[in-house]
Amino acid sequence: MKRLALLSTSDKTGLIDLAKSLVTEFDYEIISSGGTAKTLKDAGISVTKVSDYTGFPEILGGRVKTLHPRIHGGILARKDLPQDVEELNANNIRPIDLVVVNLYPFEKTISQPEVTLAEAIEKIDIGGPAMLRASAKNFAHLTVLCNPSQYNSYLEELRKNTGEVSLEFRQKCALTGFQHTATYDQAIATYLQEQQTTSELEKSEKETFFLSGKKIKTLRYGENPHQSATWYQRGVNASGWATSKILQGKELSYNNLVDLEAARRIITEFSDAPTVAILKHTNPCGVAVDETLLGAYEAALAGDSVSAFGGIVALNKSIDAPTATAMTKTFLECVVAPGCEPEAEEIFQKKSKLRVLISPDLNQGESETIKVIAGGFLAQDADNGVDNSSDWKIVTEKKPTTEQMEELMFAWKVVKHVKSNAIVVTKNRATIGIGAGQMNRVGAVKIALEQAGEKAIGSVLASDAFFPFDDSVKTAAAAGATAIIQPGGSLKDKDSIAAANQLGLVMIFTGIRHFLH
Repeated sequence: MKRLALLSTSDKTGLIDLAKSLVTEFDYEIISSGGTAKTLKDAGISVTKVSDYTGFPEILGGRVKTLHPRIHGGILARKDLPQDVEELNANNIRPIDLVVVNLYPFEKTISQPEVTLAEAIEKIDIGGPAMLRASAKNFAHLTVLCNPSQYNSYLEELRKNTGEVSLEFRQKCALTGFQHTATYDQAIATYLQEQQTTSELEKSEKETFFLSGKKIKTLRYGENPHQSATWYQRGVNASGWATSKILQGKELSYNNLVDLEAARRIITEFSDAPTVAILKHTNPCGVAVDETLLGAYEAALAGDSVSAFGGIVALNKSIDAPTATAMTKTFLECVVAPGCEPEAEEIFQKKSKLRVLISPDLNQGESETIKVIAGGFLAQDADNGVDNSSDWKIVTEKKPTTEQMEELMFAWKVVKHVKSNAIVVTKNRATIGIGAGQMNRVGAVKIALEQAGEKAIGSVLASDAFFPFDDSVKTAAAAGATAIIQPGGSLKDKDSIAAANQLGLVMIFTGIRHFLH
C-alpha cells in the first residue's frame, strides 16, 4: 500500500514542488482539503479530497473539515502497537505518514487596520492546530511539517535514507510544530486579552503576560565575548529594527542594537526641526536641534566630542551629503536615519565598516519594557508619554521667557533618556554638559557643569528627579545657569525654591519624574 500524506496549508509556498516530489519520487498518495486540494488539482497532481476520504462533507462554511476519526486515527496510530493496528483495520483507517499543515494567518489579520473582532475570530484555525499537535505528539511514527522552509530538508531525508525519515529528524519537526501552535495560541490569547482590557488598571493587572520571539539571527556574542546572544523578532510580522535596511557596514552586534534602541527612543522626542543625537553606552553624549542637519550634528558633537568617539548617531531627517561628510571625520559605530540621499551614500562608502541603517519609522517602538529578574520578569509601560508644558508649574518669583521655555522643554526631553541620577545642561537647544548614572544627584550636577565649563553661563539645567536639598541649585547658579527644570516633590522643595529666588533663577516643577535605571 502506498504511503499517505495529508496536505492542508494556508501558505502555499513550495507546496506544488513538494507534492510533485512526493508522488513521483516516493510513491505517496495525497489527501487534502479546501483550497489546498484545488491548488494541487490545478497543478495536475492527483489528490483525494478529505471529504471523499472521510465520507463526510465539509460543513459550517469550512469550519469543520479534518476533525474526523479517519484523519486523527491515521495520525495518532502507533504502528508498533497491535491493538492500534487492529483498530485501524476494523475502522478502515489508513495510517498517515506525513502531515503538512500551516495555519490561518491570524496575526496578519489582526495587524490590518480596523479589523473587527468577528473577522479576527474567523481566522482562528481549529483543525490545523489539532492536526499539528496530534502529529507532533506521534512523531515516533510520522513526520509533521509546518513551514515551507522544511520541505527540502524532508525530501533530502527521504533521498538520503532510501525513502525513510530518521527519528531525530521527526522529533526536531515535532518541536517546531509545538512551537508553531504555542506561538499561534499566544497571539490569539494576547489579542482577546487586549479586547477585554480597556482601562489602564486592567492592563497593568492582566494575569498572564505573553512573550515569544522568532529567531532573526545568532549574534557574535552578547555584552561581552564570553556571553552568547540571539536576536529575536516579536510577532509574525516584522517591525522595528527587524524592518530596517542596512546600507553598509559590519554585522550588528548585541551592544549595537541596545544602543540603537536607546538612540531611537530619544530621537522620537523631536519630530520637526533637524535633530541629531549621539549616544554611547545607551546614554546621550550630545543632542542638538538646528535649522540644518549639519548644524545639529556639529552642535551635538561639540557637546562631548571625546565620548562621541565610537558612538551611535541618530538623525530625525534624511542624511544629506554635508552631514555625511562631517560624520566620516569621526570614528562612529552606527548611523541611523529615516533616509539617506544618494550623494550621502557614496560618501559613507569611504567608511566601509561604518554601519548605516535606514529606518523609515523610528517612532515605531514597544508599548512595554521588560526586565528579567531571578525567577521571573518585570513588565511596565514604556515611558512614551508626551510632556506638556501647560502642565508645568512655575514655582519661582522670576518667570521664564518664551525662549527659556523652549530651552527648558528641550532639556527636559533629553534628560528623560539619560541614566539616573541624571542632569542635563543645555544652551541654544544643544547639550553642553551631561551627568549620567551617578549614585548621588550632587555628583551628577558637578559632572554636567564641569563638562559645560564657561558655556554654562546663560544655560538651563534639567534634573530627572527632584533635588533633595538646595545645594545643587546653588551650584547651578554659581556656574551661570539661569533656569532649572525638575519634577519637584521633595520634602525640602521650599528650600530649593527659596535658593532659586535668592539667586534670581527660574525654576519649574513638571510634576512628573523620568527615572531611567
